[in-house]
Amino acid sequence: MASGTQQNRFRRELSLTDLTMVTLGGLIGSGWLFAAQSAARYAGPAVIISWVIGGIAVIVLGLTFAELAGMLPEAGGVIRYPHYSHGSFVSFLVGWAALISWAGLPSIEAAAVIQYASSYIPGIYSASQGSLTTLGLVVAFLLVSLFFVINSLGVKFYARVNTPLTFIKIATPVTTAIVLLITSFHPANFTAHGGFMPFGWAGVFSAISAGGIIFTFTGFRPMFDLAAEAKHPQRDIPRAFMLGMLIAGVIYLALQLAFSGAVPAQALAHGWANLSFSSPFANLAVALNLPWLAIVLYGDAILSPSGTSLTYAAAVPRAFYAYSGTGHFPAVFRRLNGRGLPAAGILLSYIVALVFLLPFPSWQKMVGILSSATILTYMIGPVTLAVLRKSAPQLRRPFRLWASSWLGPIAFVIGSMIFYWTGWPTDGILLIATLVGLIMYFYYYARNKTAVADLRRGIWLVVYFVFGILMSYFGSFGGTGVIAAPWDTIIVAVASIGFYYWAVAAGGGEELLAEAHAVAAEAAEHEPSRAGTD
Repeated sequence: MASGTQQNRFRRELSLTDLTMVTLGGLIGSGWLFAAQSAARYAGPAVIISWVIGGIAVIVLGLTFAELAGMLPEAGGVIRYPHYSHGSFVSFLVGWAALISWAGLPSIEAAAVIQYASSYIPGIYSASQGSLTTLGLVVAFLLVSLFFVINSLGVKFYARVNTPLTFIKIATPVTTAIVLLITSFHPANFTAHGGFMPFGWAGVFSAISAGGIIFTFTGFRPMFDLAAEAKHPQRDIPRAFMLGMLIAGVIYLALQLAFSGAVPAQALAHGWANLSFSSPFANLAVALNLPWLAIVLYGDAILSPSGTSLTYAAAVPRAFYAYSGTGHFPAVFRRLNGRGLPAAGILLSYIVALVFLLPFPSWQKMVGILSSATILTYMIGPVTLAVLRKSAPQLRRPFRLWASSWLGPIAFVIGSMIFYWTGWPTDGILLIATLVGLIMYFYYYARNKTAVADLRRGIWLVVYFVFGILMSYFGSFGGTGVIAAPWDTIIVAVASIGFYYWAVAAGGGEELLAEAHAVAAEAAEHEPSRAGTD
């Protein structure tokens, strides 16, 4: 059961405001500092289209989790939900991809802090090598350590730090967008230097994943992982998701419009692909003779990524907690300490975050693999939602996704294409990591004698992974180009429809739902009276 015994329960202390700030705390982080330039390098002015496509895709995927989390508010729910629809095999593979994407997030935010600070603290970042120096790594290690210390003091203390910090984080990008749009907007930037779409649709699609847009928009996930600690989870979780995504979406579109319109002509002399601001918005403010804005931005470059890293330092231990609940991770990660925290998960998350800094010592080097792994974890949402609609129709759904019968397959197809657009070799790296996970699964399978039915329910996911990697290798997004554009994207889209319906047909089973009913019943005890509102 998600919350366990009375002595092993999470403490329900997060309000709607806290949950919304957790959502925004994950969304407004290093992404706003770097993604506007990173994505523009791929798509030029047409990056606005990339933000719209990416935002819609993530919102549709996220709404499936809003229904699931409102129905089953559980720690590490992204990992737990596929367990109720498809059993241990699928939940293990999804969980493995989730841990890959989660583990590096505190580190990527710490790296962002250091990279921005390098503009006024020499010796911590090498622009020529595109990575942190030895001194920069030491500072990043110290920052990550601070984030985990704060989270070890309890969820209420975390909320007291995160909620006001997030209010400050929101004010800076809003101010930046308004100032740049008013003082430095040049419409000619959207037609000169190669035109509005200098890299074609391939650039637009690549920017969504490789440019950091998906990484930025998928920051809402920690709120779902803290669902077991919400005061009124079934009521507040869907609301917090929708509020957070709406606010963040407007902010990011305004920021991209402001950045693209404010870049000086001399910075675009060699085209959009060669933009090279190490601290994009701050460097831009200096170039535009706005020193006061640069000072604000350098300060926020510490606050925004730090707040997001703090949020993920809270979420990752809950993921280990959930992973242990599937029976494929040591039981010690399922235990809570006297503060109601998964102490073993906090310690392991801290160690993994430190290790993750070593092979990917910069924001740009981390974002591709994390985005690709993240989108894989979200694509299971529409599938699980469809299965539970059939197998558990009696569970109360405070938020019910409208038209899920057609939004579900659309979301799955869009997710598949985003994963494909990440390109080769990033998808290949993820395959290798997934194969390591398969070895671990069969180790636990032999020990725990998991039902063969779970393997049968999950064969579709293995075939889907292999298909995705083959398409990535032979396709036009970093691959060999044997399958040329746009046929490669069309093949991925059509095949994904088949995979979606195969996955839905493979799911279900009454034996998977006993724990889900217990989770829903325990959550209902914490809801305000619904008399007169149903």
